[in-house]
Amino acid sequence: MQHLSIVPRLLPAVRRGEKTHTLRWQEGDIHPGPLRYCNQQNPADTLVVWVTSVETLPLCAAAERLGKQAEWPDDVLLAGMREHYPAIELNSVVQLVHHLTPEASRQKLAED
Repeated sequence: MQHLSIVPRLLPAVRRGEKTHTLRWQEGDIHPGPLRYCNQQNPADTLVVWVTSVETLPLCAAAERLGKQAEWPDDVLLAGMREHYPAIELNSVVQLVHHLTPEASRQKLAED
């Protein structure tokens, strides 16, 4: 199964089904199918979701793609991403990973 680490403050939003995407840079390719999020501070705290699609795009296009231009102007997006990836730039190519909510993911996993 694919794995990605996630900061603890974001995990509750994923659990509630409010966060259904993640932006990743240079962490290897993610593909559709099951993915386990692992809490960076507590490896026993995990959550499985079903990745539905993955887009490759420059970071500067991510806010528009997600309809978050007002929330994430370039300087805010870049500052937020640099918390995790200090060397990232607006023209860096990232993966935009879309996934189902945990509830929908459980249903999908039960079908397969």
